[in-house]
Amino acid sequence: MYKLSKSRVVTILAICLAGIFFAVPNIVPNKDALPSWWQPINLGLDLQGGSNLLLEVKLDDVLKERMSSIEDSARQILRENRIRYKSLTSSENGVKVLIENAASRAKASNLFRKIDEGIVVEEVDGDGLLIKYSDVALNQLKAKVVDQSIEIVRRRIDELGTKEPLIQSQGENRIVVQLPGLQNPEYVKTLLGKTAKMSFHLVDSNARAADAKRGKMGAKYKLAYGEMGEPYVITRKPVVGGENLVDAQPSFQEGQAVVSFRFNTLGGKKFGEVTKDNIGERLAIVLDGEVISAPVIQSAIMGGSGVITGNFTVESANDLALLLRSGALPAPLEVLEERTVGAGLGADSIEAGVIASCIGLVAVVLFMLAAYGLFGVFTTVAVFMNLILMLGVLSLMGATLTLPGIAGIILTIGMAVDANVLIFERMREEVKNGRSTRDAADAGFTEAWATIVDSNLTTLVAAFVLFYFGTGPVRGFAVTLAVGIATSMFTSVTVTRLIITAWLNKYKPTRLPI
Repeated sequence: MYKLSKSRVVTILAICLAGIFFAVPNIVPNKDALPSWWQPINLGLDLQGGSNLLLEVKLDDVLKERMSSIEDSARQILRENRIRYKSLTSSENGVKVLIENAASRAKASNLFRKIDEGIVVEEVDGDGLLIKYSDVALNQLKAKVVDQSIEIVRRRIDELGTKEPLIQSQGENRIVVQLPGLQNPEYVKTLLGKTAKMSFHLVDSNARAADAKRGKMGAKYKLAYGEMGEPYVITRKPVVGGENLVDAQPSFQEGQAVVSFRFNTLGGKKFGEVTKDNIGERLAIVLDGEVISAPVIQSAIMGGSGVITGNFTVESANDLALLLRSGALPAPLEVLEERTVGAGLGADSIEAGVIASCIGLVAVVLFMLAAYGLFGVFTTVAVFMNLILMLGVLSLMGATLTLPGIAGIILTIGMAVDANVLIFERMREEVKNGRSTRDAADAGFTEAWATIVDSNLTTLVAAFVLFYFGTGPVRGFAVTLAVGIATSMFTSVTVTRLIITAWLNKYKPTRLPI
């Protein structure tokens, strides 16, 4: 025990120095000047202050849109196959069609099942058919919409440069968004409230809006309105969808703010064909159901890029470009709850956490000094090194520290000396049994190792369970607890052992000072 190899000593010292190095950013005054790979621990919402939003994904709107699309597909199938029907209506629960002829009804039922994966067709009211999604397909669709919404929200928040936001699902159709450091969430609410579904539609210049309002237009067209309320008769089906956009940036054209966009290969090909075949016609650019621009196609645009003009300011052009870059939300989001944590409250929480940590540290140090004398001093060095290593590891991980995380650190301070207590008590027993100083010290570390591993392993399992099943602050507590256990095992055993070995080799004592 009292002879450690040079490689082992170098490894222990290297780990300690690395911990100190990565912990330094936490005490540097100007943290913004530090490189991205050498950053301090991020502070959570409850410590830094910021905003908390609870959003609800409007799944009903998605279902209505899906059923409307199924209605259009069903109508097309009935016309192509010349199947006579009485009525065709859609709701969020399904699409209902009335077909009197039994043979035609059976034929239509088989064709309807091919509209989309997971579609089921049921007979209702004698001569009616109800087209809807199966329960399994419906649950999969809802989960997919929520997952897509979380991803789009994450992209939009990341575009704002918010540091360490927390974005996660809650329940079946809700999303929690925590934005540390952001005291005014109104701008974020505005961005998240826009679905940003953009599409391109041809405008029927010959159709009259008055006739469209009275329903005198074919199934191919629909009525849309511009920003000033002006009506447009546009194709129901977009000629190019916004899902083909790969980039959008604010720019200037003739001194006016515009938004330039670029399609992927497929979108560029479609856009080129549409503009080539419809020179002289108007092309409506529709965002969230509103026509924001309807320019006349002057020539074929084959490069896969274009410009959106309108009454944009620099700010609105930048916002639109941001929304288009991040992608369209599959469903509208509604803000159910909004909370703001002041920076002053966060500072008070940090101060209270620091005071509690200092009290816990002082109490542990005094106990170890009273109980074990000089070896208590060695343990104090190990406890301080444990704190430094914890800060270094959490900083290296880019972890977010919350108030429960501080509680995990305080708990770890008390647990950090458990291993040393086991080791020192084992040394006392060995001395009482007549073993020499060196043999007793060696036995203290070797014999107590199994007990140390067992006790810490159970706590680690508990930390992993909390992390797996917990959310938000609970996970923060689990992370700091797990990291603290790992670093305390290292410092309690290896660092303390290194110090005691150096002391034994230098002073060659005849008795242990415990």
